[in-house]
Amino acid sequence: MATFDTSRTTYGSASVASRFFTMISATVASVIAWNDARVTRNALAALTDRELEDIGLSRSDIDAVADSNIIR
Repeated sequence: MATFDTSRTTYGSASVASRFFTMISATVASVIAWNDARVTRNALAALTDRELEDIGLSRSDIDAVADSNIIR
């Protein structure tokens, strides 16, 4: 029976390509998070005060909800 080791050990610092793709990935994640907050903020702002009250929010809560990472 043969085995195949798929784990890689890194020696020293990460390669330039690895750091580059990590930076790109972080940038894309930031843009996605910003867009999610923007969409949430716009959707909540479109609700009436009565609709916001029904879900337990007020107009002053919109920014805090849009910027939070908490899923309720």
